[in-house]
Amino acid sequence: MPDLGLDVLLKGNNMIRLLQGMWVALQISLISIVISMPLGILVGALMTMKNKIVRAIFRIYLEIIRIMPQLVLLFIVYFGSTRAFGWSLSGEVASIIVFVLWGTAEMGDLVRGALISIPKHQYESSEALGLTKIQTYRYIIIPQTVRRLVPLAINLITRMIKTTSLVLMIGVVEMLKVAQQIIEANRMTSPNAAFGVFLVVFLLYFTACWPISMLARYLERKWG
Repeated sequence: MPDLGLDVLLKGNNMIRLLQGMWVALQISLISIVISMPLGILVGALMTMKNKIVRAIFRIYLEIIRIMPQLVLLFIVYFGSTRAFGWSLSGEVASIIVFVLWGTAEMGDLVRGALISIPKHQYESSEALGLTKIQTYRYIIIPQTVRRLVPLAINLITRMIKTTSLVLMIGVVEMLKVAQQIIEANRMTSPNAAFGVFLVVFLLYFTACWPISMLARYLERKWG
């Protein structure tokens, strides 16, 4: 039977450390999600305003965040801002700032797309029926927007969870960082440790993201 290197996870508290690293990654992603989702809804609503200046400002913000890789943003916030402004940011705080900036931009674009996808005749029909603007949004626009938005927002959540793996580059001890430490510590005694450890990392990420992905697919089918 081939040696998959899984035995290193049974040594000492290696498996517990790996789970603790996963919890760190989930904490960063969950805090970022809780902050960025409402901010993204606000940004998305503002991007549909008739004011061209407001739309231009948020369009520039969106394009900058989209074009720049998350890893570069992490370096700018963690290393660059520390030297430029004299701040003392922990890796976790810097990671949350970056993921909030990214999540807000992505969520804002999803909200904007969902809002502008509502046909204009929906507004015109509600006005013809004598509905007020508040009633139009409450009973017609918001329910349709939510149906378009929720599956996309759930997919964004899974992307944010997976992208937290980048935070190891600024010294955050999350799951991939712990995996690297375990592999390095057992390089001589278990040369195949990398396969087994990263296989378990894959399974843990899959366990965290798969139910969320299935929920998005279910809602897409239900509301399709």
